[in-house]
Formats: sequence, C-alpha cells, structure tokens
Amino acid sequence: MFVIPAKAGIQASSRRKPGTRNFEIMTKQPAVYILASARNGTLYIGVTSNLIKRIWEHKNNMVEGFTKRYGVHLVWFELHENMDSAIEREKNLKEWKRLWKLNLVERNNPDWRDLYDDII
Repeated sequence: MFVIPAKAGIQASSRRKPGTRNFEIMTKQPAVYILASARNGTLYIGVTSNLIKRIWEHKNNMVEGFTKRYGVHLVWFELHENMDSAIEREKNLKEWKRLWKLNLVERNNPDWRDLYDDII
C-alpha cells in the first residue's frame, strides 16, 4: 500500500509536474477525508476518487443526511495511489477511538481550518 501522508491536508503526489495546480492533481485521485462541524465537533469520515468534487458536494448541501444536517467542513485528508488502499484506510479510521481521530486532525491542522481552498 502506498500512501501520501497528510500534512495539514496539503500535499501533492510526487508525480506533480511544474505548473500543475492542485485541482489537476486531485481530480481523479483516491482520497480519505475527515469533515468536522467545528473544533472537536461532529466528525464525518469519507472516501472518494475525486476529492474536490466530493467536498464541493458536501459544502453545497448536495449530500443528503449527516453532512447536510451538521454543516461540516474539510479538516483533514490523505491521498492514496488506489481506491483499495483508500477504502481500507477509511474503514480503519472509522474503527478508531474518537480521541485518536481528534489527535490526527490536531496534529495536521491544529486550527481546524477549512482546507477546501487549499485543494482547489
């Protein structure tokens, strides 16, 4: 399994060419992400093959249910080389204790800021 480690949610694959924008890199790259309603608030863990599109859908209330109800924003993400490893990581994170998830976000994004602008 090859994982590109999260660093405050801002990272790019080593395949990035000079002059390539973040959205061009992440358009069809598997990712695991955490959304939060506020610092230490409600958490949502998801997986997608298109991070920018999926987060846009969450932000614009296109996703019914949990994320629409709690008004969450992107606080952490991790890019993967393939969907299998992303899905495996998502399942593992969902099994983690809440404190471990909070620490993961704190370690990479101590201000719990919305990282959406960083990925577009």
